[in-house]
Amino acid sequence: MKTYTRDYRSPQPKDETTSRVMSANKAKHTKLELTLRRYIWKKGIRGYRVNYKKIPGRPDICFVGKKVAIFVHGCFWHHCPICSLRIPKHNSEFWRHKFETNTTRDERKIRELTEMGWTTLVVWECQMKKDLEGVVGKIRLLIQ
Repeated sequence: MKTYTRDYRSPQPKDETTSRVMSANKAKHTKLELTLRRYIWKKGIRGYRVNYKKIPGRPDICFVGKKVAIFVHGCFWHHCPICSLRIPKHNSEFWRHKFETNTTRDERKIRELTEMGWTTLVVWECQMKKDLEGVVGKIRLLIQ
């Protein structure tokens, strides 16, 4: 069994289980991203790159020839404006700062891409859960 060790970038949680669960969250190839990629592949949309490193923000899905960058954002981590989730009660100052820096970084990367002539689309977790077909329709329109 793999031994668990904390990286100490975040405050000490109240119990080790919380720390283990939060540390297990991945930065790329998340369940949301995989779901969207599988679905657009199933719908016949091909020719995309994953986490394309040559442009700002490393978009989750990128159509290089069409200059379309797609970011798949989890509602919690990127502080979804649609859901407007509450800030956790424990270590609330840490979380407030974390969400602000995430949001600021996301906005900056999208602005940089726009200045470079790229079209960006942010797909929120709640949008995918509610209307995955509609999300794929938006992607299809952008790459035509």
